[in-house]
Amino acid sequence: MSWELVSEHFTASHPRVPILSTWIVEPARTTDDTQSVRKYYTGVSVCRRFISGSEDVARRLAGEQMADLCREFGISRKTGYKIFDRYKECGVQGLTDRSRRPHHYAHKLPFQVENYILNVKREHDTWGARKIRERLLRRFSGIPIPAKSTIHAVLDRHGLVERRGRVRRRARGTELSFGKNPNELWCTDFKGEFLLGNHQYCYPLTVTDHASRYLLTCEALSSTKEKYAFTVFERLFKERGLPANIRSDNGVPFASAHALFNLSKLAVWWLRLGIGIERIKPGHPQQNGRHERMHLTLKKEATKPAGRNFLQQQARFDKFIEVFNNERPHQALDMKCPAEVYQPSPRAYQGLPDIDYPLHDRVIVVTRCGRICLGRKKINFSTVFAGQAVGIKEVHDDIWLVSFMDYDLGHFDLETRVLEPLENPFGPKVLPM
Repeated sequence: MSWELVSEHFTASHPRVPILSTWIVEPARTTDDTQSVRKYYTGVSVCRRFISGSEDVARRLAGEQMADLCREFGISRKTGYKIFDRYKECGVQGLTDRSRRPHHYAHKLPFQVENYILNVKREHDTWGARKIRERLLRRFSGIPIPAKSTIHAVLDRHGLVERRGRVRRRARGTELSFGKNPNELWCTDFKGEFLLGNHQYCYPLTVTDHASRYLLTCEALSSTKEKYAFTVFERLFKERGLPANIRSDNGVPFASAHALFNLSKLAVWWLRLGIGIERIKPGHPQQNGRHERMHLTLKKEATKPAGRNFLQQQARFDKFIEVFNNERPHQALDMKCPAEVYQPSPRAYQGLPDIDYPLHDRVIVVTRCGRICLGRKKINFSTVFAGQAVGIKEVHDDIWLVSFMDYDLGHFDLETRVLEPLENPFGPKVLPM
């Protein structure tokens, strides 16, 4: 028996099975035709599994052993026999891919109910699944009424759901303080990453005091992940005390683009410690100009050439800190060194203080997945507050206010269970001159 693959333009009287732009033709069977399949490739898409199955069947009919054929095509003997049995049962059609669609659906919506849903939607195009379900409850009795999600799926399947564009809350800068005295304002940032001698990237995390230009730390980190930043700042707070405010850009780990008010877990931790948050406007690095100018000096004196590994690079950073703070005079400081101006903060770090909400109705700890659980109601809040205690207060019937420390964050109602944020409450006030 012989098999021949020809293009779709070939005209013949033999039965044909289409494969995109390729056809497979089954000639009349004879006992003398025992040649293998000749492959034809059109340059478009070809069903490789179909062709392989055809060749497998043809060579099996020619007398080859199933085990040898399966080994050559890289399939199991069970699959090989299944292909061959399909051919014997259905012919060439049996070699095509079969639909995986179920023969029936156990919980398929009755077509009368589905048509009624569509008719109500076309009559009232502004109605949603909730109102249509209420109409179903009044219209039908004695049959299970579909859930709101099922009705919404029916409308969506027929193109009757209007897609809303995703609302992206773009980062905006906060009010910036003057920071005229030491520890009134610290500035932090990641200097641009660079390659070490061992081909690993180094991400220097730097922190300076705005008023005195004192370089508080410069840590060679392997990434910008929050867990490394937590360690650096906790050690720094233990050594130098707590500042009044910290200024940063809107990148990780200082901010999170998709979180509530663009907060991050690091920023929430600062708030718990009583530290105000300042953020520069996106695309305005000059608002953190003093810190960026220090980065230029750091790049020239401590990264060219780069260290061979993190230990060598950290040693260079430590040497730079010593010279920058104690030996290098600064013109803006009347040629004084930063160490002559800076003093440690009188606010000692003593861990996280307890939070109390005496004016709220309840105190709820945010779950690990960022939800507020009020009875059996679950309100999506924000994962950056996971593990933090928030206060909620009912201000109207089923309208609740959510607060974190002294900041009011937003309202939610028990029907929609969606938090509506208020204006960003975390912008620090400008210090008096």
